[in-house]
Amino acid sequence: MKAVVFTLGCKVNDVESGSILRGLQELGYEVSRELERADLYIINTCAVTAEAERKSRQTVGKALKQNPQAKVLVCGCASEKSPKAFFEKDERVIAVIGAQKKNRVLEIAAAGFDEALCGMRVAESDGAYEEMPVPECLKTRNFVKIQDGCNRFCSYCVIPYLRGRSRSRTLESAAKEILESKAQETVVTGIDISDYKDGERDLADLLYAVKDAETRIRLGSLEVGLITERFLKACQEVKNFAPQFHLSLQSGSDKVLRSMNRRYTRGEYLEKCRMIYDAFPFAAITTDIIVGFPTETEEDFSDSLAIVEEAGFAQIHAFPYSPREGTNSYKKYKELPFAVKKERLDRLLLKGAEQKERYMKKFLGRVLEIVPENCFDGVTEGYSENYIRVYAEGDLEKRPTRVRVERLYKDGVFAVLDKE
Repeated sequence: MKAVVFTLGCKVNDVESGSILRGLQELGYEVSRELERADLYIINTCAVTAEAERKSRQTVGKALKQNPQAKVLVCGCASEKSPKAFFEKDERVIAVIGAQKKNRVLEIAAAGFDEALCGMRVAESDGAYEEMPVPECLKTRNFVKIQDGCNRFCSYCVIPYLRGRSRSRTLESAAKEILESKAQETVVTGIDISDYKDGERDLADLLYAVKDAETRIRLGSLEVGLITERFLKACQEVKNFAPQFHLSLQSGSDKVLRSMNRRYTRGEYLEKCRMIYDAFPFAAITTDIIVGFPTETEEDFSDSLAIVEEAGFAQIHAFPYSPREGTNSYKKYKELPFAVKKERLDRLLLKGAEQKERYMKKFLGRVLEIVPENCFDGVTEGYSENYIRVYAEGDLEKRPTRVRVERLYKDGVFAVLDKE
């Protein structure tokens, strides 16, 4: 039998899909990540925005167009939020799992789709981290999940209600998977890895445990409170550390941050950026910014524009506020007009592009180390340690390679093999 595991949303979903794929392979399935003809479809859904939910629902129909006789299992955040929207959509949807306990997909498949295991079985976590099969290991970039759930309850975010409270993998289990990674780069990921805790041990302790790993280690999204001298020292001790810090911001306005329940100030955020640059002078600080939060005035938005340059961001991910039913901001605030959000988003994206170019220009004539990914027409593409997209001359061997930056090019830089 052939099974397709199709993923929408975040890298955590992608890692969990990789675990499901590995488990299905061990059960004897032929597997694919592409939406193609199969006997079984597992749709791993997303609910971070209303658009993501809509696409998740549409995907069920797209899968069944590939094979009308197929079985469909749905899991993920959108099915946790609105399970009936999937279970009652089509009788060929035989099970809705939700965002937690995704190992049930494998239990159902192993039991031959026993009716007793199928149905709408959304349930909360029991508070323990759920170990899943080790995902398929990609040669270029691998992802290792160390944590799930979230305790922050930002006023705009529905994820804590869907994924449950924060829970972490044991340090020994996480370290083993990272140390055994055969990929050129391994990304440590989770819903909130800043909240990683195994007893008294935290993310800094995990970094010390994997400091001699051969794979290049990159961290997923981080929260402001994690940035301490102790944490940065642990980062410096890692032999192959990628100095990119995706430090979540969301707004440059203190007033908006308070209404978002973000629990830090603009000044505190900038101080954490200074600490990062002191430890890693050429670090890339990347971030997320929400545009058009209901309490955001034009003056507040100006603060978000200004902090892009003040923080020296290497790249920003900007997106308009999306009201999510069940969150505090949905209950409390009236949404801003779409035109206002779009106009501000356009301005912020332009500012972000200008700052990205300013950051990349610092590396003209400098040597970077890239992880080659693909080669097209004699040009190899890959990312540097500080997350600059590099286009390098020649068909480079797929191993960490030093290149010298010559000029800005497309969405990154053009470089040649460093011969020194």
